[in-house]
Amino acid sequence: MKENKMGVKPLNKLIWEMGLPMVISMVLQALYNVIDSIFVTNIGSDGIIANQALTIAFPIQILMIALGVGTGIGINSLLSKNLGEGNKGKVNKVAGNGIFLSIVIFLIFFLFGIFLAEPFIKLFVSDSKVIEYGTSYLKIVTIFSFGSIAYTVYERFLQATGKTNYSTIAQITGALLNVLLDYIFIYPLNMGVSGAAWATIIGQFASLILGMIFHYTKNSEIKHSLSDIKPDKEIIKEIYQIGLSAFLMQALLSVMMAGMNLILGNANANSSILVGSFGIYYKIQQIALFSAFGLSNAIISILSFNYGMKDRKRIDDTIKYGIKDTLIVTLIITIIFEIFAPNLARLFGLSGGSSTEIIDVCTKAIRISSIGYIFMGLSVSIQGVLQALRYALRPLLISLFRLVIFVFPIAYLFTLSDNVTNLVWFTFPISEILTSIIAYYLYKKSYKESISTIKNKNTYNNLIISISREHGTNGKEIGKLVANKLNIKFYDKEEIKEYAIKNNLVSNDIDMYDNFLSLDVSKDSIINTTNVIKDIALNNSCVIVGRASDYILKDNRNLISIFIYASDDYRIKNIMHNYHDSRKSAISNMQKSDKSRSKYYELVTNQKWGDKKNYDLCIDASIGNDNVVKIIIDYINNKMK
Repeated sequence: MKENKMGVKPLNKLIWEMGLPMVISMVLQALYNVIDSIFVTNIGSDGIIANQALTIAFPIQILMIALGVGTGIGINSLLSKNLGEGNKGKVNKVAGNGIFLSIVIFLIFFLFGIFLAEPFIKLFVSDSKVIEYGTSYLKIVTIFSFGSIAYTVYERFLQATGKTNYSTIAQITGALLNVLLDYIFIYPLNMGVSGAAWATIIGQFASLILGMIFHYTKNSEIKHSLSDIKPDKEIIKEIYQIGLSAFLMQALLSVMMAGMNLILGNANANSSILVGSFGIYYKIQQIALFSAFGLSNAIISILSFNYGMKDRKRIDDTIKYGIKDTLIVTLIITIIFEIFAPNLARLFGLSGGSSTEIIDVCTKAIRISSIGYIFMGLSVSIQGVLQALRYALRPLLISLFRLVIFVFPIAYLFTLSDNVTNLVWFTFPISEILTSIIAYYLYKKSYKESISTIKNKNTYNNLIISISREHGTNGKEIGKLVANKLNIKFYDKEEIKEYAIKNNLVSNDIDMYDNFLSLDVSKDSIINTTNVIKDIALNNSCVIVGRASDYILKDNRNLISIFIYASDDYRIKNIMHNYHDSRKSAISNMQKSDKSRSKYYELVTNQKWGDKKNYDLCIDASIGNDNVVKIIIDYINNKMK
């Protein structure tokens, strides 16, 4: 069976391959609301009122996103874990229950839209026009919310199996359609706020339809039957062990927004300026936040899969590259926001609908708050790690600190200042820095509990792999890949030299360092090389390329010796490609190198270099590096058993 790339592909590439589409997908999800607000704010004289209506409706949209994303993350984590464990039956049941839950969530918001949309808007405002706009918008986006909610589930099906490119194509298609229809419905057709709502709904259904097509035609790892859609109490419980925490984490965004509106609305300064600026800033800030969430989702998928496989090295690499890449993305966004803050703020005042003062304050808010994005990236990526490890409370605690516990008291203290308009925005970077410290502590504690006891996969005590090779067979690259797969050290000429210097195994004479590994045969070089290689093999499992190491270590019972060869034609083409040699130079270098290696080997061992009797395994390199590595790994596993 074809291996899932989440279990075999190098993590430094896989995080970007899966994470970048998720970042784009999450940012586009944030842009649905940002784009609606930009178009609506610039309607004209009613722009401010219309935007106020959307702002009042926004917490319900956040709640809808939160429930969909929370459920999706629970599905994603459980799917990835069971895919890693090879539990196909449960994979299909998890997917079926995901579809069931999307229907239930849709029905909840469908009923809300019919019966509670208008009462909800009236809780916050008495202006009849704002109530009319807000009710119209909220009814449409909730009653027809199936596209948004169901897409979240199908998106997670694709993400859990590593097919993030397809989910991104679906998301981009919906977002672009939303932008196009926003313009058509709001301006030429003069549909106003309702037009923005219908543009959003149609875009979401377009994403859903494409997501379903991709899933049912490309996702062979998940099979569906009607019986799998039947609710399973235990599976739903497992989904929400992680999903409930994720839902609450997202829902806290709504709590933070409501709380900040309350705090800023009661400030001594011009509260309308503060609240208006915060509303604009908050929607722009979601671009950075959702970017971090995108990579966090990649961490959840990949880490859950490898945690299910109990592959310690890939677990560690996922965490290392996942956190590092999230920090890179948030740093890039910080730089962009610092440079283009005025341009971003002015998008909401293209028609003069927002005052100059609001735009100026919003610019300050973006620039000051973005200082904390890199710390936010650390906290959010750690949340992804904790969710993948099946922790529910700890990632929720991080969100509580980020969005409530630190934010509200700090913001309130700043509102007591006469300079609140400038100072209050420091609430966010201060909160992010303090939260990142707590997040790191929780990560270290969780790592010790859940990961530190897992043994390295495919690693054996004192395993020594000696690789001899003809020139032009990629033997060095193959050796590095094997070492990486087995999580053991790799030694070629330079690495052996570094080991010798570090451990004082050769003379301090610089010439000795340069010459003791030379293939020019001398008594000193042979003795030095032999002693260093024996010391290396004594202290750790490793892959050693060349230097007659198969003969030097022949008495090691865990030695596996390999010879890699290929036809002259293959080798010549390979040398020409790798070293940019002419054909004539490639032939000359091939012959010279083989002769030198043969002479050295035969003098040290008194045996014939390349004779199959001297090796455990001889492989033709022309089948490709990956296939050679797979054969070696399979051979080692069977041999060591």
